[in-house]
Amino acid sequence: MRYLPLLWGSLKRKKLRTAFTLLSILIAFVLYGYLAAINKAFELGVSVTGEDRLVLRHKVSFSILLPESYGPRIAALPGVTDVAHASWFGGIYQEPRNFFPQLPVQAEAYLRLYPEFLLPEDQKQAWLANRSSAIVGRATAEKYGWKIGDRVPIQATLWRKADGTSTWEFELVGIYDGANAETDTTQFLFHYDYFDEARAFAKGQVGWYIIRIHDKDKAADIAQRIDAEFANSFYETKTSTERAFIQGFAEQIGNIGAIIGGILAAVFFTILLVTGNTMMQSVRERIAELAVLKTVGFPNGLVLGLVLAESLALAALGGGLGLGLAWLAILQGDPTGGALPIFFFPRTDMLIGVGYIAALGLTAGILPAVQAMKLRVVDALRRV
Repeated sequence: MRYLPLLWGSLKRKKLRTAFTLLSILIAFVLYGYLAAINKAFELGVSVTGEDRLVLRHKVSFSILLPESYGPRIAALPGVTDVAHASWFGGIYQEPRNFFPQLPVQAEAYLRLYPEFLLPEDQKQAWLANRSSAIVGRATAEKYGWKIGDRVPIQATLWRKADGTSTWEFELVGIYDGANAETDTTQFLFHYDYFDEARAFAKGQVGWYIIRIHDKDKAADIAQRIDAEFANSFYETKTSTERAFIQGFAEQIGNIGAIIGGILAAVFFTILLVTGNTMMQSVRERIAELAVLKTVGFPNGLVLGLVLAESLALAALGGGLGLGLAWLAILQGDPTGGALPIFFFPRTDMLIGVGYIAALGLTAGILPAVQAMKLRVVDALRRV
């Protein structure tokens, strides 16, 4: 604590330079926080997907439908404990930019397979009792101001009704929450039976199957056995773990993780140069002061520590403020207006950010600190 005045005095020596360096570090870590949240959103909750869940789709393309009759055959296979199907609806609410996932599902089985969807029992029973009803995730309900009892019209882009109309209206009877921050609460779920009965074509066909298995360690063997069951049929299948399915779905957009990693690498390299240059200039300007410190008995190790501490303090102040501002800004919600399924600053990434702060301070300060440590009093006084 007795050396704090020395550190504070060093930082105040060139106030404008210190302020701009702090601002650069702060902006870098605000950017880091936002990119971490966006990266988590594009993972689509892959880190919390059920390890005992598989997803079965058509072998050729996710967009090709499968027979509803596959369900009982899948359920009868060894290792399978539960199965349900879902389909993509892809309708519009009010205007095209209002996007959220709309899925006709087998209501009771779907909720069994996704226990992370927390729906009050009375709302669950209301959904099961009403074929034309729907439930929705908390994020989508809050985005559009929906409440239980509302009538929600969805305009079909593909699935027109058999009577020629394209408007599907649902009574909202439930709003589900997520078991944790990574649970997708944007889905709009309604009854497959009602959908299949009313649609104009492709009756008896579904989008994909969700399968629960009894042993996650045998996932690869069970997936192979399931695909073998439908080999050489008109609708051959491809089965994978839910984690692999979601990762593949996300990667259709591109390798978001690699893109974000590249951006962060460029940003932090630039900030490292800025901070390192600031520290080098600071040491050069204080050669006489460092010489005096050594003259009055400060050992080399203490001089090294003081310069490193100054660099760490600079990084900690700028980086800490940046992480804090990023956390507060992210709490305000998705900047895209709800296009991202989840949006939060993961605790793990926040801890990694703290590690980056320490690494930045040490890396930027180590060279000037070593130079200050090796500085000879005679040489220093000669430069004055």
